[in-house]
Amino acid sequence: MIEPDLSGRVALVTGSATGLGRATLLGLAECGADVAVQYHTSEDAAAVVAATAREAGVEATALQADVTDPEAVEDLVGAVEDRLGTVDVLVNNVGDFAPAHWADLSVADWRRVVETNLYGTYLCSRRTLPAMREAGWGRVINVGYASSEKGLVSPKNFPYFAAKSGVVMFTRMLAADTREDGITVNAVSPYVLEDSEEFPDELPRGRPAAFADALQPILFFLEADSGYVSGQNVEVHGGWLPERV
Repeated sequence: MIEPDLSGRVALVTGSATGLGRATLLGLAECGADVAVQYHTSEDAAAVVAATAREAGVEATALQADVTDPEAVEDLVGAVEDRLGTVDVLVNNVGDFAPAHWADLSVADWRRVVETNLYGTYLCSRRTLPAMREAGWGRVINVGYASSEKGLVSPKNFPYFAAKSGVVMFTRMLAADTREDGITVNAVSPYVLEDSEEFPDELPRGRPAAFADALQPILFFLEADSGYVSGQNVEVHGGWLPERV
């Protein structure tokens, strides 16, 4: 596993009480970063993650916030700054999933999926970027979905596909907008992760992606020598080809 030196850095990982967010946050703590656990409803799980992170000898805090609410995001990042310092590394991981036919989803479900995945990424990035620009260093990593660049769609779970395509587009735009600021912006896009709500009949290599599989490129983007790598999207899918029937 790649181990960038993140000593003295502060990392905020959204949706990090469980799943990939939890694995990412603990991985960054192991690399020396002080870490902020953002959660929406999983208070107890977030507290456990923060306590586990502290075992690596770093500072850790757990903070509740709705990342679709601009005022809540303002308060979230402000609290991180007060407790740990300005955010150097932002991982936009949070994003709801709705595995149902598009016509059967309520308007509320559409909004929840699109806003948690896309609006949350936008709002957290917007709030943390000024301090990164001022410092002349920052890393933003967005979590997409495999093949979202290719316009992958399905009648089932359509709002998720649409939102993740927007996340990848936002990643490319933000990389261009920050290219003179010492900041890199990249995306990591898994296919089916080990904690997925649903598994297809066939999986590449006979298994879903482990959290460690997705963590590997995240840590690569944080390496000291990766400062010229920006605007990229690494798909973690084990060789999955969606065009294959």
